[in-house]
Amino acid sequence: MMERMQMNLNLLRIFIQVAETLNITEAAKALFISQPAVSKAIKNLEASLRIQLFIRDKHKGLMLTEAGREILVLARQMKAIENSIYQIAGRENRLLGGRIKVGSFPAATTNLLSKAIAVFRAKYPLVKIELLEGVSDQIKQWVEDRTVELGIVASPFDSFAFETLRSDYMVAIVPADHPLAKEPMIDLSGCRDEVIFCKGGHEIAMNAILGTYGIELREGLTVQSAETLIRMVRNGLGIGLISHFTLSSVSHDLVVKAIRPGVTRDIGIIAHSFGELSPAAKEWVNVLLQTSREPEQDKEKKHPSG
Repeated sequence: MMERMQMNLNLLRIFIQVAETLNITEAAKALFISQPAVSKAIKNLEASLRIQLFIRDKHKGLMLTEAGREILVLARQMKAIENSIYQIAGRENRLLGGRIKVGSFPAATTNLLSKAIAVFRAKYPLVKIELLEGVSDQIKQWVEDRTVELGIVASPFDSFAFETLRSDYMVAIVPADHPLAKEPMIDLSGCRDEVIFCKGGHEIAMNAILGTYGIELREGLTVQSAETLIRMVRNGLGIGLISHFTLSSVSHDLVVKAIRPGVTRDIGIIAHSFGELSPAAKEWVNVLLQTSREPEQDKEKKHPSG
């Protein structure tokens, strides 16, 4: 029975790799086995389960069936459980190892994860951290389908278990020679047509708060990155609106102003359940919490005047 279980887990590991790459050749390279061995493993798994896991289309290539997508979620869970078993055994032997898959957005990677990874790797050198970057909505989906164990996202955190890391707020940026640069605060109701909005996962919070004041931003121009927003504002195309957290991850020479009404959000870690995390992932959460939470006095210093 044990031999059969090992065989099935191996087939599932191969299935996961093929499902994630949707390419037999790429999966074989990643697994360091031959292409025929991968194909045979998938056929054996399909025969064992008596279902079709993939659709092989001449034009679209390899695609997961509906059953294949459902089994992929379960297979990832089984892989995580297997990983946890070995990590518990390793912990008992004072040797924590394994792999953690984390989803993050670029500003969080720059502002939060760099320090946390350095501290964690010094403490647990045998644990590998695999980082996937995207926007908050993508990361939530990765956590939902268990592509990653943990996600670093902006609120709202939906129905996930979460731990808050930072409080964030929206700011306006203008060139030093802009008429509003010397104002104590920028009122969005008076300049809604001039706003260049940097989208980054805070749209829901923005619309909800501004809506309570009867303000609807007429987004003449929206961008996807802080760097692009800074270039647009420098060229006099409008007033930039961006989260302070995201802005702090890039260098610039613009004037940062508080806005009215204020818009806030939180940055946090999400998971299906922190209690179900692997031992390595639990330790990673502890390190991230320790290295990421700002002292209250630092928050006060960083908030723009006005």
